[in-house]
Amino acid sequence: MTSVSTLASPAVTTESGPGERARPRRLPAASGLVHALGLFAAVRLLGVAAVALTAWSSGGRPLALLGGSWDSVWYVGIAADGYGRTVPMPPRSFSDLAFFPLYPGLIRALTELTPLSGPGAGLLLAWAAAAVAACGIYAVGLRLHGRAVATVLVLLWGLLPHSVVLSMAYTEPVLAALAAWALYALLTDRWLWAGALAALAGLARPNGFAVAAAVVVTAAYEVWRRRGRDVPRRLWAGAALAPAGWTGYVLWVGYRTGDVTGGYFEVQRRWGSRFDFGRGSLEFVRHLLLHGDRFVFPVALALVAAGVLLFLLLAADRAPLPLLVYCGALLLVAVGGSGFFQSKPRFLLPAFPLLLPPAVALVRTARARPWHAALVVAALAGLSFAYGAYLVVHAHKSL
Repeated sequence: MTSVSTLASPAVTTESGPGERARPRRLPAASGLVHALGLFAAVRLLGVAAVALTAWSSGGRPLALLGGSWDSVWYVGIAADGYGRTVPMPPRSFSDLAFFPLYPGLIRALTELTPLSGPGAGLLLAWAAAAVAACGIYAVGLRLHGRAVATVLVLLWGLLPHSVVLSMAYTEPVLAALAAWALYALLTDRWLWAGALAALAGLARPNGFAVAAAVVVTAAYEVWRRRGRDVPRRLWAGAALAPAGWTGYVLWVGYRTGDVTGGYFEVQRRWGSRFDFGRGSLEFVRHLLLHGDRFVFPVALALVAAGVLLFLLLAADRAPLPLLVYCGALLLVAVGGSGFFQSKPRFLLPAFPLLLPPAVALVRTARARPWHAALVVAALAGLSFAYGAYLVVHAHKSL
């Protein structure tokens, strides 16, 4: 009977020589994983170095910028004092209830156990989570396309234009880590692990529900495929557990604000964020085309458009159902939501499966024309480091 891991693509394992039959492997090969992690660490260290040099040339402090900019201040504040802070700024009202609790909770725990400050703990957690995410991304890529594609997938993720966020005290690395391993669990029929990781992802970020959506939709497909017969109890348990984190926090915010079902969404509305099926995004695109705006806005538009194109390519490649649902949900939030247009590429940073088509293409190019692939990687690195430094030091606009 077909398993979840073969809903759309067969599991491809470690590389084999010409004429050899591929040998199944359940976990990432250690040597390949170390290589991929080394490349990821190298590009992220170079990205941090670019931020540091740019900050020092402008009289800024790199660690203060990476650990205490924009949303990081809110996370550190929640970790130190709990929820309850509201900053009125008519016509908006900014409440810390908009920020999900997993990351601040981890910061609080680390500051209690170590002499680290809040920003220092936030940075350490983000860097560790980015490494865990890179391992999970490698595991997914290895299972689907082999070692070479898995390595390039991790490298491309570390070179995204907004990958500087992976080196900041932000929640995207945490969500990416939980999502990557939840998707790997789905691809290998580990339903309880998938459900538990999805529940934690739902406590990490508002768009963390995308992981639960992947678990629930995949489970529903599996039940339908089996015609409701011989469905393992762990599948039901994983599907029931997956949305618990996100739903629990949303209901808690509603209870605290006096409107159980709508309180959280009112908090987001007061921040200027709401889901309007893309109307706000279209209005802002119209504004950009007619009047222009700061550099970050047209770049954000180009990156979101690229994300949509990559999703279509991923679907055309018949990627496994969990990956399509997960990336589709993240894209739906980015495209269909209004407010903070410049942050939309950051919202897509955890959508690493979108990079599978270019990773496969880059591996083919590297085998046929190595220097061409090297030039592509070098160009991506230059763009990533320069744009990341610009965003952190000079953009003066929240990420």
